Amino acid sequence: MKPVSTYIPAAGFELHVTEWGDRSRPALVMWHGLARTGRDFDEVAEALSDTYFVMCPDTLGRGLSSWARDPATDYSYATFGATAQAMLNHYGVEKTRWIGTSMGGLIGVTLAAGVLEGRITHLVINDVGPDIPKAGTGRIVEYVGNPPVYQRIEELEAWLRRNYAPFGENTPAFWRRMADTSSRRTDDGRITVHYDPQIVAQFTHHKGDLDIWSSYDRLTIPTLLLRGRTSDVLSAETAGEMTKRGPRPRLVTFEEYGHAPTLASGREIALLREFLA
Repeated sequence: MKPVSTYIPAAGFELHVTEWGDRSRPALVMWHGLARTGRDFDEVAEALSDTYFVMCPDTLGRGLSSWARDPATDYSYATFGATAQAMLNHYGVEKTRWIGTSMGGLIGVTLAAGVLEGRITHLVINDVGPDIPKAGTGRIVEYVGNPPVYQRIEELEAWLRRNYAPFGENTPAFWRRMADTSSRRTDDGRITVHYDPQIVAQFTHHKGDLDIWSSYDRLTIPTLLLRGRTSDVLSAETAGEMTKRGPRPRLVTFEEYGHAPTLASGREIALLREFLA
């Protein structure tokens, strides 16, 4: 099945959503990480679209969605949550399952314990937790806040392969799609990444967005926690603590990944299918 590219009004912005599957099926939201886009989920979204109506939005400031009017205010979980709520209302979705990678996982936790309490029925948290090591945030802020500019798309693809090496082994088609969906032209015709560099303002102006133990501890819905063994964002200690608190999720660790599992393999898809059912 091919995806459908849509643009919807959401909390005063234009939100780009990649749709997979029939809208009459049970809903599933897949929300990406900090500097990524909804197209990262193509493989798993296509696979699960035989059972679910899958929505893969581009977060504000990323991909084909609007950029912030005021980065200090708009790049926050409060605004992202408002766009998520507007998206569900746009589609008439009362209940949804949620798979969130990194930032998308934290947004899912915040919403499931907040404005979408009772509407998110199942939660997958992919390689992130309420306590992120400074080394992990520092690494991410460094490359996200200093986007490269190249002459050719092949150079950007090589940069993506280096910076996202913790994504593990993926097919050439995966990396090429990542380059295609992660790139935009600058005013002088060169190639750079497809996000607003000011998205890192969230780490300065909304530090509380990363401190969500209180939200996590309120969760009671079925929850699955995924971790890459060499992740520098979700430590083994924090993952272990998460299994003892809040929703007490099942923890699955993938040996071949760092931050974060791409969810693109048959094994990962089968795990998600079993949990979501």
